[in-house]
Amino acid sequence: MQPVVRILSASTSALALLLLSLSAVADTHADASRLRDAGKAERFQLPSNTPIPIGGAQIFVNAPLSSVRRAVQDYAHYAEFMPGFKRSRVVQKHKDFTDVYLQVPILHGAATVWAVTRFAAPKKEANGTEVIEGTMQQGNVHDFRATWRLIPVDATHTILRAEMLIVPKLPLPGSVVTPELSYASDKAVTASRTRAESLAARNASSSATSP
Repeated sequence: MQPVVRILSASTSALALLLLSLSAVADTHADASRLRDAGKAERFQLPSNTPIPIGGAQIFVNAPLSSVRRAVQDYAHYAEFMPGFKRSRVVQKHKDFTDVYLQVPILHGAATVWAVTRFAAPKKEANGTEVIEGTMQQGNVHDFRATWRLIPVDATHTILRAEMLIVPKLPLPGSVVTPELSYASDKAVTASRTRAESLAARNASSSATSP
């Protein structure tokens, strides 16, 4: 009887995983359809383990995940193509991470956050999503985190999500800080979309002209 129970248990687990996978695919395509129709970034907030909620944004990108990855990993040029960053400079590069010096204006430019942020190598999840996490090594705030999520829709389209958390040393409420983080995330994903789509178009052009 026990082997039968094990088989039923294994089958139930496999079915549950399949249903979860199908649900995730359906959610991704629903999000992709909504974001594609909107034509612009969608802002959101998430809870964090600090008094300040996370601010984020997501956008539909007409480019494959590989092109989106190239755009978001171009850390040295963030300040050139992302309006939300004042300065960006690679401090140290390792096969498992990249340390980047960043400056981000907050409070409508009244203050500037700086941080040396360690961006880990992309981690691939079961559904193909790639996550790039950035954590503060040093800076003038209590905490600074930046996370990219690259969600494949199909071979040539991607959803790009940015999530940011800044915990200032000043006693500022989340109602003041988080909307600015969502705004900065909006600018980041919008600029990255433009860069990724340009890279994808260049790659397509090169492939077409190659003998």
